[in-house]
Amino acid sequence: MSTRRSTIDDVAQAAGVARVTVSRVLNNEQNVRAETRQKVQRAVEALGYSVNTQARALASGTGRQIILIHAHSPDSEPNSYYDAGLELGALRACVALGVDLVTRSIDPASRDRARLLDSIVERERPIGVIVSPPLSDDLDLIAAAGRAGVRLIAVSAGGEASDHVAAVGIDERAAGRAIGDYLVSLGHRRFGFINGPADHLSAALRFEGFCDALRAGGIDADPWHASGDFTFRSGSEAAERLIDDRADVTALACANDDMAAGAMLSLHRAGVNIPGDMSVTGFDGTPMSEVMWPPLTTVRLPIKDFTDRAVRLLVESTMADAPASETLAHQLIVRESTAPPPGTPTA
Repeated sequence: MSTRRSTIDDVAQAAGVARVTVSRVLNNEQNVRAETRQKVQRAVEALGYSVNTQARALASGTGRQIILIHAHSPDSEPNSYYDAGLELGALRACVALGVDLVTRSIDPASRDRARLLDSIVERERPIGVIVSPPLSDDLDLIAAAGRAGVRLIAVSAGGEASDHVAAVGIDERAAGRAIGDYLVSLGHRRFGFINGPADHLSAALRFEGFCDALRAGGIDADPWHASGDFTFRSGSEAAERLIDDRADVTALACANDDMAAGAMLSLHRAGVNIPGDMSVTGFDGTPMSEVMWPPLTTVRLPIKDFTDRAVRLLVESTMADAPASETLAHQLIVRESTAPPPGTPTA
């Protein structure tokens, strides 16, 4: 006697319906006639068909998926390492926990952000949603998730959003201060800073922490300041403005490694020696920071751990036991792109 388990195709043949109709019944969809639904259910019982985990989850109204939503504008370059790190961390946890990872993107400048989130949630019916900056600071999007009845965890939420949503990240202000404290300890007194976009609040916190360090070091003057969009090009263009401004800067801090790499290219082209004439620092701890010349002093973020923890918090919690926020550790990595300012006596 054959011990082969019945399949969905066997159910479809026994009920005299198409495979997709069986799937609709198993998924408890509404566009199936009552008579047809009964045929399928009788066939399921007669064949002893076991509905798989995914189908049972869908029938109960909850999928077995985690959705990671990237903030991406179609007119700008993606931050490939950061986005890839978030995906790898989420995938690592999803594989371990037996759930699926789905990635989507929403333009943070779109007026339809909330509607797009509603559409994604309605279509995918996920366990929960993870959003990356600056969507993690979008109060309208957070409210839309609440109305849709889906749990949301924000990566690196800053400001007011961190009071309204579960988040996983680092202490951005403390990390920014770590960079500033280190540069002050080298003897620098004239600073520049290339920040991220205005709506990226975690980058703003890095800048605030950097300024905290300067004030603690007795430096009252504001640093020369420019903004970029986290791309190599924007860092290069910001450094060109620094050169054009003839700014008296001996240490230039950047809100991510890509912009730091772009800034270093423009400084090299202008004949600025790094770190002899100017020290440069980044943020993120990308693989590129180790292989560029000179290797970049930076703050290493546990990017993959952000989404690994977010997935685990979503899967392990329930609607009655909402996921909690977690703050992970950062690390200052000192390399050859920083040194005391020119003219500093050597021991």
